[in-house]
Amino acid sequence: MSMVLDGIRVVELAEALAGPYGAMLLGDLGADVIKVERNGSGDQSRGWGPPFVGTESAYYLATNRNKRSITLNYDHPLGAEILQRLLSTADVFICNQPSKLSLQRRGLDPETLRAKYPRLIYCSISGYGFTGPKAEQPGYDILAQAEAGVMSFTGDPDGGPLRFPIAIADMTTGMYSAMGILGALFARERNGKGDYLDMALFDSQLTWLANVGSSYLNAGVSPHRWGNAHPNIVPYQLFRGSDARFFVVGVGTQEQWRRLVGILGAEEIGSDARFGNNAARNQNREQLIPILQRKFDSLPSGDWLAMLKGADIPAAPIQTVGEALGDAQTLARGLVVELEHPTLQSAKSIANPIRFHERPIIYRMPPPLLGEHSRSILRELKYSESEVALAMKEACRADS
Repeated sequence: MSMVLDGIRVVELAEALAGPYGAMLLGDLGADVIKVERNGSGDQSRGWGPPFVGTESAYYLATNRNKRSITLNYDHPLGAEILQRLLSTADVFICNQPSKLSLQRRGLDPETLRAKYPRLIYCSISGYGFTGPKAEQPGYDILAQAEAGVMSFTGDPDGGPLRFPIAIADMTTGMYSAMGILGALFARERNGKGDYLDMALFDSQLTWLANVGSSYLNAGVSPHRWGNAHPNIVPYQLFRGSDARFFVVGVGTQEQWRRLVGILGAEEIGSDARFGNNAARNQNREQLIPILQRKFDSLPSGDWLAMLKGADIPAAPIQTVGEALGDAQTLARGLVVELEHPTLQSAKSIANPIRFHERPIIYRMPPPLLGEHSRSILRELKYSESEVALAMKEACRADS
């Protein structure tokens, strides 16, 4: 069955999360993704554990399906020649080296490669991009979350700033990179030319300000920490049943508010002018929320969730990771991918959420072992068997 990116080759010279995640998204869409890894250790995320599954880190398994791996010392003359030959066959090059001088020294900078391969789409991923006063500084997810302002309003009202525990800057940069590459591929179909994407964790994380950023830019209003509450909608937050289990309720319309008042048996709240509309509830949330919590204290969370669902009021339990991955909706939508692995019984990961009807995503390959495909890739590049043997000894050794 044909896929959206059939015939597109991506060379990934990237580690950790942002670049590999973006490349995996392209691999899910059918691209032939070749992961170029350092001899000996490979992608640094291979060592990020525990947990480990056999010899593989669970972290690495999360972002590297639908790829092939070649180990390569591209500082070795033969390794450099192999990489250039590989790039000559590529449609997309993803690189997360932040030092332009280092790239220039190796002939891997965007200007050099785009001049050699005019149809190549070059995607650079770094902490701050190649322009601006912070260009080429080391970039990590926690730095992006801090400097982009997101941590300043994350956490409880009386607490300190909190980092979101998933690497959202990296994942967002990976998603935007994949989106930009798809746009560049589409443009290339019309003009025959490649393009250059200068992607940065800081830039991508800044987009998470969204409506909060708009409030500041247009109204001069800075956000506050609201914990699990919403700054604009009330009630829209965490509550607790009599069994001490937490659940969330989101009342986004006035009709939902009326129905909530009804199932709570709280006509006195419904007739109180302080809570008559969302703006009033927002202004008087400190009085309203304790009243609602006292009502919810009367029954277990499961009972409330059933009643809220019956009244068509948005509500959900706080599920653990295990509960979420085993949820009936997760299973019905096929959101956990399980692939046969050469050394593990299987490798599982979270599915790609994109759903095509005509050309569906096919999960073809598990995350590769280090250098698993070095020989086959060299043969595809038209190296003779003797040249392959030399390359495996000199430039493509997985054990050095």
